[in-house]
Amino acid sequence: MTVSVPLSARGAVVLVAALCVAPMVAAQSKVASPAAKGLIGAPGGEMPALSVVEWLQRMHTASRQRSYAGTFVVSAAGGNLSSARIWHVCEGNFQFERVEVLSGPPRSTFRRNDHVMTFLPEAKIVKSEKRENLELFPNLLGAPDSAIDNYYSARIAGKDRVAGFDADVVQLEPRDSLRFGYRIWSERRSGLVVKLQTLDGENRVIEQSAFSELQLDAPVKAQALAQMMASTAGYKVEKSELERSTPAQEGWGLRAPIAGFKPVSCYKRAMGAAAGGEQGHTMQWIFSDGLATVSLFVEPYDVKHQPREVLLALGATNTLTRKLTNKDGDWWLTVVGEVPPQTLDAFAQSLVRAR
Repeated sequence: MTVSVPLSARGAVVLVAALCVAPMVAAQSKVASPAAKGLIGAPGGEMPALSVVEWLQRMHTASRQRSYAGTFVVSAAGGNLSSARIWHVCEGNFQFERVEVLSGPPRSTFRRNDHVMTFLPEAKIVKSEKRENLELFPNLLGAPDSAIDNYYSARIAGKDRVAGFDADVVQLEPRDSLRFGYRIWSERRSGLVVKLQTLDGENRVIEQSAFSELQLDAPVKAQALAQMMASTAGYKVEKSELERSTPAQEGWGLRAPIAGFKPVSCYKRAMGAAAGGEQGHTMQWIFSDGLATVSLFVEPYDVKHQPREVLLALGATNTLTRKLTNKDGDWWLTVVGEVPPQTLDAFAQSLVRAR
């Protein structure tokens, strides 16, 4: 069963995702590959051939070094549209962002490195959480010699202008059917991503994100964003507590790895009234191939709610839900990722109770 979900449900996370603010170790955020260094700030003209890793490193470096402000628009193949105003500033090793959603229910999201606070003015609630893996694009796993080019190839697809800026159009093509392709508009001088299309196996656009207006090197003040982020008077602050864990500790494993997807992290989260019980929590197991991210959520099956097994399509994000039964009980699996449905099914088929 495939269900189309309104794009606005993705909210600020999707809008920030195409800004290529990848979570990488501190050393990587300071040092680009030699090829990327030679390109940053280069004048317009023909671009030399670069590998997938070199292109992504260039884009990532631009996002870490440049401040900007602009209006960002996300659209899906079904015609759904969402937009937001974004302010981004880099100050030393700190990254600050403010995302003000312009469509749907009002919402403001602030990020200081991995600390994210989302203000919901209608409910007078602020959701505070830590996100080590922000699931942002491009989500590079390791150093520039990453194996990501085993699963994607890169080529120059042309030149264009976006929001008044000259851009190189880069095509990232998957080498198998387990992942989507991407067409990326990289601002000529800085390398910053100004437009992104996610492509299916037939090279059709299933989701597009782009700046409609952009100011590079905008006078955004980190201190001002920090003050706004701390202004919670009149709001109820709800903290989401994640506890680091491992699949082995939670009693889960994979029968076989899914090609290209490496485990990134694993957490468990208390489940309300069931918190403190042996099975009163949800496990989140996160995988990435260096670009796309897949999360497996496993929790005890609640017979009172009797959820349906479905496949949800939301732009480039697919969600699969499934009931699992084994000797120690019933479980509810939710698999979410910016990947084709068959990839989610492969994860669901491979997940196994390990104890």
